[in-house]
Amino acid sequence: MSVLICKNVSSEGPGTIEDYLRPKGISYTIVDLSVGEPLPVEMGLYDTLVMLGGPMSVNDDLRYIRDEEALVRDFAAQGKKMFGICLGAQIMAKALGAQVRKGLGTEVGWLPIKFSEEGLRDPLIQGLATHPASEVIDRAIPVFHWHGETFDIPAGAVRLASSELYQNQAFRYGKSAYAFQFHIEVSERIIYDWMAGENIDMNMLKADTNRYFDIFRKRAFVFYEKFFGQSNN
Repeated sequence: MSVLICKNVSSEGPGTIEDYLRPKGISYTIVDLSVGEPLPVEMGLYDTLVMLGGPMSVNDDLRYIRDEEALVRDFAAQGKKMFGICLGAQIMAKALGAQVRKGLGTEVGWLPIKFSEEGLRDPLIQGLATHPASEVIDRAIPVFHWHGETFDIPAGAVRLASSELYQNQAFRYGKSAYAFQFHIEVSERIIYDWMAGENIDMNMLKADTNRYFDIFRKRAFVFYEKFFGQSNN
């Protein structure tokens, strides 16, 4: 396996994704498109594409976002694995023919998502939903958010999760392409770096992070194990 990780801004990720991949010995390449780093020439070497977040809109006229949309269509045509987070999820949605637009409001901090029935039948989402201590499958869990735009579900895709403001929090396309509006990849350091200077109650953020992060990270690693370990077929 070889994973291509596309960064859309230097401060976003790959966070706990890299924490998972490195000790597993899984080959990965990180490309920071926001500073002009080029995509690899030999794209055929990569069987998995990961696209991270960013403060820009997928509808902005940025060449590298158009390049990522082309990558999505190419990976989808070959049945390769894809994982989009926040802006990366929106890039996937748009590349697959869906609309991306402003949401009803912003979601920032630790807020719940609720898994759909289809989501709870998905083996990877079941892993995310299963509490690592009790092994109970939770229908709703707290996750970390920072976004103000939303996407429609592409034709042929399956909605996996929703939130109070955002009906579409996650989808699966085909058997091995997943898109999450929320930030599964955050570390505690990333959360505090992002929120420094933002108009947010830092005492509440720290209390919520202390309460939720350890379990959230364990859930994320179960998802990573299933996603990066699954076959493309």
